[in-house]
Amino acid sequence: MKYWLSFLLVLLLAGCATPAPDAGSAQGAASLTVVTTTTIVGDIVTQVGGDHIQLSILLPVGADPHSFDPTPQDVAQVADADIIFANGAGLEAFLDNLIESAGATERVVYLDQGIEFVSGLEQAATGEADHAGGDPHLWTDPNNVMVWVHTITRTLNELDPANAITYSANADTYAAKLLTLDSWIRQQVALIPAENREIVTDHAQLGYFVQEYGFKQVGAIVPGYSSMAEPSAQELAHIEDEIASLGVKAIFVGNTVNPTLAERVAEDTGTQIVFFYTGSLSAPGGEAATYLEYMRYNTTAIVDALK
Repeated sequence: MKYWLSFLLVLLLAGCATPAPDAGSAQGAASLTVVTTTTIVGDIVTQVGGDHIQLSILLPVGADPHSFDPTPQDVAQVADADIIFANGAGLEAFLDNLIESAGATERVVYLDQGIEFVSGLEQAATGEADHAGGDPHLWTDPNNVMVWVHTITRTLNELDPANAITYSANADTYAAKLLTLDSWIRQQVALIPAENREIVTDHAQLGYFVQEYGFKQVGAIVPGYSSMAEPSAQELAHIEDEIASLGVKAIFVGNTVNPTLAERVAEDTGTQIVFFYTGSLSAPGGEAATYLEYMRYNTTAIVDALK
């Protein structure tokens, strides 16, 4: 349980505010040009920055962060940004070359700072040394997003002290929503019998959710943290045996990945496939258009399949 961490971060956020700006300071207009990598990071940054930032998001809705290939327009966008926020932890494999090309190395903030990585599945077969020794899907636990909020708030306050009071107030409001979300997830998971809390995914992407909310990661179709990895025939046979022997009720497949392998395993084992959102929010107005909606949608999908 991370309630103590969440409470501490709320207190820290309250301390981020600076004295009120002079009456002549600019208020209301966008003060900073901000770029984020994913729609998920973009939504969290928007919750803190509000109208005081002009936000651009590199990955379009539905894009897989593991396989994204930036364009020359993306390079120009990053070059013009005051600050770039990224998930980090090796998720955005494209980012190093992009920021080097844009001359923006000193303007990137990685939101993995201050988060203890989860490492539960073998990476040797997939060669995923890039993932900093752990699962890069940090946002699947809203307690990690609480850490993001603190990092984002501190960064915006330093860059734009004239609007620091607003950023810190926005952060406090959103932190309370994250605490409510965490409590709701726990209530929903409690509806699943303990013996049914076994998770199989298309690739290892729910490590933080699994650890925080009392699930067991039985395995993954691709036994690594990237959807780009290729499992061996032996690895596929092993996961099919695990699913069959444990009576796993569902295989959870991200909506940004090719489901072909998961469909094959599901057919071989007679297991249902449940699609859920992974590295991207839905389109605006959709069922997972914000991070809070995304987590509620995914939690509901998991609970409904396993209870």
